[in-house]
Parts: sequence; C-alpha cells; structure tokens
Amino acid sequence: MFDFFKKKDTKTQPPHEDTIQVPSGESFHTEPEHQAQQPAAQEKKNFFSLTFESLKKTIENTSQSLVGNIVKQVEQEEEFDEFILDDMEELLIKADLGVNTASSIVDKLRKQNNMKPSQVREYLQNEFSSILNAAGSNSLNYKCNELNLYFIVGVNGAGKTTLIAKLAYRFKQQGKKVLVAAGDTFRAAAEEQLDIWSKRAGADIVRNDGADPASVVFDAIKKAKDENYDVILVDTAGRLQNKFNLMQELSKIKSVIDKNAPDSLRESMLVLDANTGQNGLSQAKVFSECVNLTSVALTKLDGSAKGGIIISIAKEMNLPVKLIGVGEKMEDLKDFSASDFVKALFC
Repeated sequence: MFDFFKKKDTKTQPPHEDTIQVPSGESFHTEPEHQAQQPAAQEKKNFFSLTFESLKKTIENTSQSLVGNIVKQVEQEEEFDEFILDDMEELLIKADLGVNTASSIVDKLRKQNNMKPSQVREYLQNEFSSILNAAGSNSLNYKCNELNLYFIVGVNGAGKTTLIAKLAYRFKQQGKKVLVAAGDTFRAAAEEQLDIWSKRAGADIVRNDGADPASVVFDAIKKAKDENYDVILVDTAGRLQNKFNLMQELSKIKSVIDKNAPDSLRESMLVLDANTGQNGLSQAKVFSECVNLTSVALTKLDGSAKGGIIISIAKEMNLPVKLIGVGEKMEDLKDFSASDFVKALFC
C-alpha cells in the first residue's frame, strides 16, 4: 500500500545516536501547512498504527520470556504449591517484570484457593491487562487548533533524538506545523544531530548552541505563538551522572513552560530503551522526581526480550506507554495499544 517507502534510503547519513532510514525522493514541503485533506490525514493516522501481526513479530522474544517459559513450566502441574509459586515469581522477575510487580502478581495468586495451574495463562493475561489499563489511556494527547507542547526526557543513548525526529515526521505527515526546541545544549553534537533530523522530517528548529536550555525553550514558545505552530517538541539533556544538575535544569525548563505556555503542555514523556529492562524503572523514578511524567515512549522494542518493563512501569509508576519504536525508519514510531500488546503476548 505504501510502496514508496520501499525505495532506497538517502545515502547521506548524519551524526546519530540511532540510525533512522528516511524514505528517499519524498518531499516534506510540497503541501502547504494546514491544507492536508481529511482522508489523507486519516490514512496517515492509520499508517502509524501497528498491525496485530506486526506487533506479534515485534514482541515475540518478550512473549517467550514473559509468557511462554512460565506457562510451559507451570500449567502441567496438578496443584499450586510454594515451590511452584516461588519458581513462577523468579521467572517473572527474570523476564524484567520487576521484583515488586512479580511479587504482587504471585501473592495475589496465592490467595486464589480454587485456581489451578492449568489456568495460569488466563490468570496472567487478566493481570497484565488490569495493570496496563489502570495506568491510563495509551492515546497521545493532542488538541486541534491549539499549540501542543511535548516535553521529551530520557537518558543520553535511549533514543530521544531519533524519537523526536520520528514524532516530528509523524505530525508533519498529518499536516501539522512543527517546531523543535534543541534544549540539550551541552552534549557534543546534540544540536547538530537534532538540526539534521528535524530538517529531514520537515520541521523547523530553534537552537542556540551552548546557551541556557530554558532560554532556548522560551524562544521556541515565543516563535510558536507568533507564527502559529501546532506542535513544539522539546529536547532535553539526560545526564544521570549528575542528578542534581539534571533536576535543576529540567525544573527550570518546566518553569518556563508553566509560565509561558501553561495550557499547551500535552505530554511530559520519558523515552526508554526497551533493552535496558529493569534499569528503565530506575530511570523512570529519577525523572519522575524532576518532571511530572505523563507517559512513556519505548524505543528499540523490536527484537527485545525485555518488553516486560512496560508492565512494570505501569504497575509501579502508574505511567502508560503511548509510543513504541519498532525499527529504524521514520515511520517506525507506532501507537501502543495495551489490549493488542497483551493479546499478542499470549498468542
């Protein structure tokens, strides 16, 4: 259906923290701003949804780790006993569900006197669904005819730069006017990377190398208001080795947003690398101290066996995953569906 994406990628590659393949021959500027036709916009929206079969393939390693190994070991037993329950808890922990979440699920099972091991698949499916649903909606917040600001945080190397580029590309394909604020002003080549990817996505950028990040965000908000932008994507630093400086910097940026665009903030989104497993939970706790997080974007989910972190973060941080990275191309940033994720885990 989208055969134009099968063309060879452009040969010029920018400095990168992750490689992104951009469809060659595609113009980002041929369509005037705000003039995308409704059917085309709907088609693009569907295009950024992941088919169920593709999702199954993407999380097959996670499915085997989180479901297959456990069900295979447990469901053939006649009755639950402490040895089986302890083994089950250990397997859940090894599958990156986390100690607290795994213990909670198994402790609840201990109280189910009538539960048989043959029902473990159904039990886990219901528990995972309940946890993910309780964390909130997976839909990305957006308001038409208003300025929408997305505050993107995460450690260096998690894929923030490439996620911002993909998200900018998504909004541009939906006919939105997009501005990127290069708020990571101290990391070597960070602004240059973001500048290159923003241009490839068709987005504009505000950058001031070496300046105070909060001042860059202030300038971006002013420009967005003056020139009627639909979206601002705010990049930030992620230097966890100095937690105090990180908190000070992010808090200052948040104050600028609260003062100058208090009604525009749609998401404070944490970007996590799916391969970090339970380290992602530690990162979420640190950033939640700095910023009032609203959601998570999980990068590099394709091929990872550690996707169980999605459930762990939902349980312990009450944060929903809203976007998942499933490949290197610009269009490989997909909407996350909790119901489809759980269903795919158990297929």
